Amino acid sequence: MKSLKILTIITTSLLFSCGGEDEIQEETPINTTVQYTFPDESETHEGTWLQWPHHYEYGLEYRNSLDATWVAMANALQSNEKVHIIAYNTTEQARITTLLNNASVPLTNIDFKIHETNDVWVRDNGPIFAKNLSGTIVIQDWGFNGWGGKHNFTKCDPIPTFIGTSLGKTVVNVPMINEGGSVELDGNGVLMATRSSVISQSPANSVRNSGMSQAQAEANFKKYYGATKVIWLEGGFSAEDVTDMHIDGVAKFVPGNKMVTMSNADLLTWGLTQDDINILYNASNTNNQVYTKTYLPLTQNNVITTNGTNLGYKGCYINYYVANGKVLVPNYNDLNDVIANNLIAALYPGRTVVGIDVRNLYENGGMIHCVTQQQPQ
Repeated sequence: MKSLKILTIITTSLLFSCGGEDEIQEETPINTTVQYTFPDESETHEGTWLQWPHHYEYGLEYRNSLDATWVAMANALQSNEKVHIIAYNTTEQARITTLLNNASVPLTNIDFKIHETNDVWVRDNGPIFAKNLSGTIVIQDWGFNGWGGKHNFTKCDPIPTFIGTSLGKTVVNVPMINEGGSVELDGNGVLMATRSSVISQSPANSVRNSGMSQAQAEANFKKYYGATKVIWLEGGFSAEDVTDMHIDGVAKFVPGNKMVTMSNADLLTWGLTQDDINILYNASNTNNQVYTKTYLPLTQNNVITTNGTNLGYKGCYINYYVANGKVLVPNYNDLNDVIANNLIAALYPGRTVVGIDVRNLYENGGMIHCVTQQQPQ
């Protein structure tokens, strides 16, 4: 997702199965029985997974500009859950340990795994922790191909199976490309996504699942996520946006039949069509009850990075992460940080909101939710 400079967070991919590059054809039979369920992000975590920035793909300036955000996330998370850090190699592990020590971050709940990665977007390339019908946690390995081949991905794609092997958990290879940021679930059977980031067949560099129909995608969502209702937005494409409008930059479900999104005007600025906004605002649960909505603002001003670069666009707060006892919210050194933090705090009683400065991360296309992945207890 390097060099994404736009108001959305999204992804693209050419289809290959997790074990190879065989396309899924229209006639491929798919078992539509629910076989797994996806624990809600707000449920108790065993830990959170992070892929730490390094210099092997995008250089020292990239790595150094992001370190502080990862230190802040690790520090916020470690008091209430494990923090599983994927370091590129043992040299990077030693460097990260020094960073954490220098910031007085306790290491008791910090765990390292060594694996080369292309980048930091563990939400998109990382493991999906789901429960089978017996209630046992398994790791699902959905295919990942660098948002339609826009960026290198061969080091990141094996991460789910690597983690599953490391933890001794069953790994389920899912025959579909799907980034974690492209779907949002309400914990009660509803899944929301944009067609542009899942099943669109054009443009060529945005195809994840060649030849896959909407019905086939929905069957996979039912089987592997436990989704019995799928709400589709069309989404959209932009030359600057490699993710093709991931849903986790547009809306987020909150326990209690609630949804966080933005105002009509801000969503239009974000790139949604009015038709999509109408679908979003009228979205309902499996009992056809419309979600109660909280509208988060964009930042008041365009985001300016820590080195003074004006990005020319505003920041979004929807891409936050719900952890044990805390909610990590993207902050931008902006007057609306406090407003957004307070609105989110009201939605999660008993959790402390922690604002994380994401200005440099935002320059490269993401926020907190994009770079975290929960492991349920």
